[in-house]
Amino acid sequence: MSMSMSSYNYNRKTWEDSDFPILCETCLGNNPYMRMIKDKFGAECKICERPFTNHRWQPGKGARYKKTELCQTCAKIKNVCQTCMFDLEFGLPVQVRDHALQITDDLPKEGVNRDYFVQNQERMLSHTDGTTPGGALANIGTDTTSAGYEYLKRIARTTPYYKRNAPHICSFFVKGECKRGEECPYRHEKPSDPDDPLSNQNIRDRYYGTNDPVAEKILNRAKAMPSLQPPDDKSVTTLYVGGLGHDGSINEKDLRDFFYQYGEIRSLNVLGGKGCAFVTYTTRESAEMAAERSFNRINIKNKRLTIRWGIPQAQKNTTGSEGRPINPVPSLPTTSYPVPESLKASGSKRPSDTPFVAPPSKLVVPSVAPRGKGAPSDESGPSGSRIYYPSQDPQRLGAKGDVLEED
Repeated sequence: MSMSMSSYNYNRKTWEDSDFPILCETCLGNNPYMRMIKDKFGAECKICERPFTNHRWQPGKGARYKKTELCQTCAKIKNVCQTCMFDLEFGLPVQVRDHALQITDDLPKEGVNRDYFVQNQERMLSHTDGTTPGGALANIGTDTTSAGYEYLKRIARTTPYYKRNAPHICSFFVKGECKRGEECPYRHEKPSDPDDPLSNQNIRDRYYGTNDPVAEKILNRAKAMPSLQPPDDKSVTTLYVGGLGHDGSINEKDLRDFFYQYGEIRSLNVLGGKGCAFVTYTTRESAEMAAERSFNRINIKNKRLTIRWGIPQAQKNTTGSEGRPINPVPSLPTTSYPVPESLKASGSKRPSDTPFVAPPSKLVVPSVAPRGKGAPSDESGPSGSRIYYPSQDPQRLGAKGDVLEED
């Protein structure tokens, strides 16, 4: 609860005043000309219950007004946003971050123990530059190559999610009683699932990382993510790297500096026009290690790259455009026929693996004449027949029923 400034206790000196809040990019919004209302000592922190300077603003057009919920001391202890209480580095809930980094932070939640802990943390943070987190997060180190950090980079958002700033659903519209129309600041939509667990969220649970439905959803989705299976051919040691872009911001040196940690690289080819590269290792073990640790995890210069196994050229010739094997065509010759002597003398070159079919020596044309009483008999030439095609028979062109004969 809020306390009077005149009361003489330890909280009198710790009322917090700040000029700008600690916010994530999503809560700040995409409006570069945003106006923010500052209310000095105008709100109470939802965690430590101390008065602090409250800020209120509209992130963008059509978004709801947002305000700070925590004081800056509590936000620095957990390294979270003062409004949404998501981690500032990865944009994930505290429960997901602590699960990945294996942090067990048993903070006192009420009473004198909580106030004493907050005072000590505030004293420690005063000796830093203001960007260092406190609590248990400051004691785990800054090893960004650990498995926990790689896991967080794989499931973290790379761009702001501005849909989180949308207005809440109008309860009067759901009941059919809203009379504001277009002037209503709330959304005129019906909830898709009234029993959705995401509709029951608590600020304290989000901050302490316990029973957070958003965190449970993200963890379940991360468990269902696919994995990259190595090919059966043990001779394949090439990885395909996609998503480099056509601006040339990621060059060969950047890729070599990242992939050399998994083993010796035999070759690295960057195709700038196609925005991809091929990394070939000397051993299969190094290639499997690189594929396992970089699949859906590699991020170079704020670009999330795609990792796939390279397909050998011999295997690529036997697969279609969608990667499915092409079945052999029945009755297609698979062996080469002997080359005629006439073609050998001409000196023409032909690949040895291409089947050769000799052309016919004479064009065979059927000599079929129409069988009718009035059909003229025109026989010329030594064979006694002329060139005639069955399609020239007038009785077979569009005839319907029996042909009538004149007496």
